[in-house]
Amino acid sequence: MSLYPSERQQWLANPRRDLLAGTVVALALIPEAIAFSLIAGVDPAVGLYASFVIAVTIAIVGGRPAMISAATGAMALLMVTLVRDHGLEYLFAASILCGVFQIGIGLLKLGRYIRFVSRSVMTGFVNALAILIFLAQMPELIGANWQTYALVAASLVIIYGLPRITKVVPSALVAIVVVSAFVMITGTPVRTVGDMGQMPTSLPLFHLPAVPLTWETLIIIAPISATLAFVGLLESLLTANLIDDITDTPSDKDRETRGQGVANILSPLFGGMAGCAMIGQSIINVTSGARGRLSTLWAGLFLLFLILVLQDWVARIPMAALVAVMIMVSVGTFDWSSLTRIRSIPFQSSVVMLATTGTVVVTHDLSKGVVLGVILSAIFFMRKVAKTIVVEADDATAPDELRYRVTGQLFFASADVFAASFEHHGHPRRVRIDMTQAHLWDRTGVAALDKVVFRYRRQGAEVEVIGVNETGRALVDRVGRHDKPDAPAPAH
Repeated sequence: MSLYPSERQQWLANPRRDLLAGTVVALALIPEAIAFSLIAGVDPAVGLYASFVIAVTIAIVGGRPAMISAATGAMALLMVTLVRDHGLEYLFAASILCGVFQIGIGLLKLGRYIRFVSRSVMTGFVNALAILIFLAQMPELIGANWQTYALVAASLVIIYGLPRITKVVPSALVAIVVVSAFVMITGTPVRTVGDMGQMPTSLPLFHLPAVPLTWETLIIIAPISATLAFVGLLESLLTANLIDDITDTPSDKDRETRGQGVANILSPLFGGMAGCAMIGQSIINVTSGARGRLSTLWAGLFLLFLILVLQDWVARIPMAALVAVMIMVSVGTFDWSSLTRIRSIPFQSSVVMLATTGTVVVTHDLSKGVVLGVILSAIFFMRKVAKTIVVEADDATAPDELRYRVTGQLFFASADVFAASFEHHGHPRRVRIDMTQAHLWDRTGVAALDKVVFRYRRQGAEVEVIGVNETGRALVDRVGRHDKPDAPAPAH
């Protein structure tokens, strides 16, 4: 029996909630897509078209229903240099190659290895994103007039207060509609979506990148494309994990990896740039009640409808209402319980979480924080496992015989402890090393076993190694020396 819901369930389980949630997402996508376009140094239409194409595509081919993918700040930051030095057409080409890399990673089924990201790294990642989402609203608040603060406060009252009365309609959507209507009727002087930039007036058209198909072009775009592919998949798969936890439903990470690649190939073919999952918009979607693919599809389609048909109305939406929605997302995303757990969880877990959060917030680069967190987790894990190797002396049957029983994992981190655990005083004639309860993992572990055996042989002892399991024996046969015919014999 499959763990995943059927395609019909993924699309039509609750159409009304999906459509309402997608409407909220589409409204919140517009200013963000424009802002990310400006960060990358391209026309706002590039980010808006990308958000439409990627959302629609990922709704169909993605592996995480209800997750929103579009143009993102993390990807936009990586595009700045390429656009500045080579122009928009090279960005289109780099985005296509990014998609090709991601499809390759998906076909190799590497997406599933996101499970090796520890819970501490995930918590640090989520908390950092919550902080960045909140900080991203500061430009709209710092130096703003009092009316802006009043509208933000009013929007938050609606967002948090309405669910106490009814949950029929997402409170974020009600807040946007009510506050927008108030501003339009009263003419309150506040910044609006229209102040963010000019929106496109035509449908996206098919377009092949106008770049020479040469090795020089590949050399220019390949490093950027590889970085975009890595960062995009990292953010997408971690966001998928988060949505899995919130909705208590599984996702297909390999399908999501391939889907991101398909979306990033199609986006530049219709005038967009590469993108990935958006944690803020995904949280808005699921907290507004969405659980199916229809929400993501509708978010993309309604976004296009808004910018082409209703752009005059959309341009008048006050940024204060959208800022309030993002503040709600920030507060809801942050794992507040992680602060109270710091004293109760292991010290190493706290270090990993805080290092991940701090690095992401300081650098505004998700990949740096997550990679650091994964490295720290690996180091702490190896230190812990290295201490589990135990060498115990057993009772010998003769005075000139030594018997040892090894327990634990023998690999590069525990090799030195293993080698130092044997007694080399005296001159035993026979030494037996029982590896029944141990496991050999790598070449360094085999080298440590060789070292112990040869040290005893130089003292004139005959050494017998027993109990090595099948996997360990295969490793010893390949790289070990102590059991080979040309190995040094005991000295006499």
